[in-house]
Amino acid sequence: MQTLNDIRSTFLSYFDKQDHAVVPSSPLVPRNDPTLMFTAAGMVQFKNLFTGLETRDYKRAVTAQKCVRAGGKHNDLDNVGYTARHHTFFEMLGNFSFGDYFKEDAIPFAWDLLTKDFGIDANRLLVTVYHTDDEAVEIWKKHAGLSDDRIIRIATDDNFWSAGPTGPCGPCTEIFYDHGDHIWGGPPGSPEEDGDRFVEIWNLVFMQYEQFEDGSRRDLAAQSIDTGMGIERVAALLQGTNDNYATDLMRNLIEASADATSTDPDGAGKTHHRVIADHLRSTSFLMADGVMPSNDGRGYVLRRIMRRAMRHAHLLGAKDPLMHQLVPALVQQMGAAYPELGQAQAMIQQTLLHEETRFRQTLDRGLRLLDDELSRLPEDANLPGEAAFKLYDTYGFPLDLTQDALREKGRAVDIEGFDAAMAEQKTKARAAWSGSGEAADAAIWFDLADQHGATDFLGYDTEIAEGVVLAIIEDGAEIDALETAGGGAWVIFNQTPFYAESGGQAADHGYVRILEGTHEAYETRFSGHVSDVQKRGEGLFAHHLTVDTGALKVGDAVQLEVTHTRRTAIRANHSATHLLHEALRAALGDHVAQRGSLNAEDRLRFDFSHTRALSQDELMKVEADVNAYIRQNAPVETRIMTPDDARALGAQALFGEKYGDEVRVVSMGTQEGSGKGSEGNTYSLELCGGTHVRQTGDIGAFVTLGDSASSAGVRRIEALTGAAALSYLRAQDHRLAEVALDLKAQPADVPERVRSLMEERRNLSNEVAQLRRELAMSGGGGIAAPEAHQINGVAFMAQVLSGVTGKDLPALVDQFKDKIGSGAVLLIADADGKAAVAAGVTKDLVENLSAVDIVKAAVLELGGKGGGGRPDMAQGGAKDVQKADAAIAAAEAVLKG
Repeated sequence: MQTLNDIRSTFLSYFDKQDHAVVPSSPLVPRNDPTLMFTAAGMVQFKNLFTGLETRDYKRAVTAQKCVRAGGKHNDLDNVGYTARHHTFFEMLGNFSFGDYFKEDAIPFAWDLLTKDFGIDANRLLVTVYHTDDEAVEIWKKHAGLSDDRIIRIATDDNFWSAGPTGPCGPCTEIFYDHGDHIWGGPPGSPEEDGDRFVEIWNLVFMQYEQFEDGSRRDLAAQSIDTGMGIERVAALLQGTNDNYATDLMRNLIEASADATSTDPDGAGKTHHRVIADHLRSTSFLMADGVMPSNDGRGYVLRRIMRRAMRHAHLLGAKDPLMHQLVPALVQQMGAAYPELGQAQAMIQQTLLHEETRFRQTLDRGLRLLDDELSRLPEDANLPGEAAFKLYDTYGFPLDLTQDALREKGRAVDIEGFDAAMAEQKTKARAAWSGSGEAADAAIWFDLADQHGATDFLGYDTEIAEGVVLAIIEDGAEIDALETAGGGAWVIFNQTPFYAESGGQAADHGYVRILEGTHEAYETRFSGHVSDVQKRGEGLFAHHLTVDTGALKVGDAVQLEVTHTRRTAIRANHSATHLLHEALRAALGDHVAQRGSLNAEDRLRFDFSHTRALSQDELMKVEADVNAYIRQNAPVETRIMTPDDARALGAQALFGEKYGDEVRVVSMGTQEGSGKGSEGNTYSLELCGGTHVRQTGDIGAFVTLGDSASSAGVRRIEALTGAAALSYLRAQDHRLAEVALDLKAQPADVPERVRSLMEERRNLSNEVAQLRRELAMSGGGGIAAPEAHQINGVAFMAQVLSGVTGKDLPALVDQFKDKIGSGAVLLIADADGKAAVAAGVTKDLVENLSAVDIVKAAVLELGGKGGGGRPDMAQGGAKDVQKADAAIAAAEAVLKG
C-alpha cells in the first residue's frame, strides 16, 4: 500500500527529476495576499511570480503545501466530519511553471505521473476543460488517447480558476477518477455530479491573465502553470477507498482518538472521531505557524475549530481534555515532512489543554440552554436567532458550533434573527473577516528591485557608509528630486547601514548628507534626516527622508549615518530579548515560544506562549539568569547557514517568519553541560536577522517591569536594559530614600517599618469602626436609637445614621437583629451626601422575607439601581440620601406585601 508519506515523496521526486526546484511549504498565514485569511492553495506563495512582480532563481517549482480552508472565501468547516472529502486542513501537491512551459508539457507531466508512477488505471480517468480551450482538448487526445466522451467541456467558473477577486487567473483542466458504478453519482456537468462516484483529483490551471478589481483582465507577460493535486484524495483511490478518512494517516489519527476515549472508531461516534482527527491537524499546524486562539481574526477562527473538536470529544464521553493527548500521534505521522510541527509540540499541547479546560467549564451549561430552548419549540421548528446569539454572546459558542449541534437533531438556526441580534450588540466583536496579512506590495517596488537589485545592508558592521540615490518615491510615484525643506519621501540607496524594521526590531534613525570640499573645509550641500526604514518589494530598504537643507537628486552620492545612541540601545534590547527567551524556557518549560517582540530604543517587549501569570519568584529567577549571562560578557557570534542546518543545531526560530536559502544564526552565552547538540554549551541559539551587541556585557543590565497578559495563551514581559535600566533603578532608590526619610528609618528598615504602620493603621481602623458602631447603637450624636414597630406581624427597625460608613453597616445590622430577636432591619448611612444601604432579616423569617428585596426597594427610591446579597443580609448604594424617608417607606411596603 502506498502511504500518504509515500505519495508525497513520489510526487516531489517525480518533478525534481523534471528539473523543478523543490520549494518548502509556505506558512499558513499568507505573506503576499491581504485578501486571504489562510493559505488555501499551493500557488499563493508564487502569486507575484505569475504577475511578473517578482523573480526567483528558478522557473519551475514543486511543493507540498499545507492549506487551511476554514474562514474567508474558502470555508469547508461546516461539512467536515459529515462527508468523505471535506477538511479544514489538507495538503496540496503542485507543480508550477513561471513562463517556462505551458499546456503541452503540463498535461503530459500529470498523465504520466498518475498512470505510470502511481499506477492508476487510465481507463478510470476522465477530464474536464474550459469550453473554449480547444488546445487542451487536442493535447489530451494526442498524449493520453482520450476519446471525446472522456473530455468534458465546462462553460462555467468550475473550469476557470483564480485565487481571489484579483490576481493571476486562467482556464483549467481537471482530472477526475471514476470510483465505479457501485457508488452513486455522475460525471462533472451531469445532474448527478454531486455524487461520490466521480472525484476530482488534480486541477491544472493555465495562468494566462491578471484580473483587477474592476473585473477587467490583461494578458500576463508569460504564460504559466499552476497545478494542485489533493494528496488525501489520491491516497484514498490508491488505497482502494473513496473515503479520505479511511486513508492511513487519517485512520491512525482516528484510532488514536478512539483509543483515548475507549470508543469504537467505526461505531456511533464515527463522525466525532473524524472531526477530531481533522481539526487536530488544522489547529496544530496553525499554532505551529504562529496563530494563537483569540477573539478576532485568524485567532478567532482557530478557536472555533478547537471548540468544535472539543464538543465532539465531549459527545464521545471524554471526561478529561482530549485534544492535547493526540498531538504526539500527529507529530509521528507528519513531523518528518513538517519539522516545525515537532518543534512546536510542547506549546501546541499546552495551548490545547488550556483551551479545552476553559471551554469545558461552559460547555455543559451552553448545551443545557440549547436543550431548554428546543424543548419550548415545535419539533420541526428552527432555533430562533436570538437564542443562538445568546449562546454565542454568553457562552462563547460560535454560530457554526450551534449549527453543528442542531444538525444532529435535524434542525437549523434562524440566521436572519441571529444577524439581527448580532447587529444590536455593538460592544461585541463581529466574526466577519475584513482581511489581514501584510499589505500587498505596490508594483513600483518590484519594478525598482528588478531594475536595481536588492539593497546591500552594511549595518551589521558599520553605522556610517556612502551610498548612491537610486530612486525617490513620493505618493507612490518616482520623482527626480527632493527639494522642499520639510518635505519628505521614500528614498532607495544602493547600500545602507540603516536597519529596516523587521523581526520586532525598530528601524534605525539617522542622517543623510552631501558634503563638498575637503576634509579641512567642506560644506553641506544637502542634509536630511531619516525617521523610518521599511522593507519593500524584494529586498529593498526604503528610507523615509525629510529635507533639512538643500536638494537631493537621483544619482547623488551621499553619506549615510545611523544615530549611534539609538542603535546602541536597540541592539542591547534585542540581545537581551534572546537571553530572556532562553531564561523563560529554562524557568517555565520548552513550550515557551516567541509570539511577538518589540526591540525599541527605550525598552523591550517580549510576547511568549504561556497560559498563566509568572510568580514573583519565577520573574526574579528569569531576571537573575539574564543578568548572569550579561555579566559573563560572552561574545555574541553570528554565522550564516541553511535553515535546515540551523534547526539541526537546535536554533530557535519564530515560525511564520519567512526565511530564505540562508539565515543568520546568533549565539550568545556559555553554560557547562547543556547538551544542546553539537553546540555543546551555547546558552542562546536563534535564527535572527537583527543587529546585536558584540559581547553580552555590552547590554549593561536587565530589569523587568512586570508580566501581563497579551492575549489568550500569550504572556508579555516588558523590560529595560543599559542606561534605561540604570535610570529606573536610580529612580527606585530615590523613591525609597524619600520614604525612609519620611519614616525616619534606614532604607533597609523601610519594609518592616511599613508593615508595622499598616498593622497599626488596621488596629486603629478597627477601633474607630467599633466606636462608630457603639455610638450608633447608643443613639449618640443626638440621634435616638431606633425602635422597632410592627408591620404585617413583623418587627421592623429603620434608621438613617451619620458618622458611619457602608463597611460599618453589616455589623450594625447584625447587632440590631440581635436586639429585636425576630424581624427586619434597614440602615441608611449618610456618607458625604451619598447613601449606603444595608438590610437584614432574622433567620426565622428568611423563607418568607428577603433582605435583598428590602435593599432593592430602598435603593431605587434613593436614585440607585440594584443591590444584592443573601436573604438574611443585603447591601446597596445610591447617590441621594435626602430621600431616606421615601426609601424607608418603600422598605415598609415590601413588608406589607
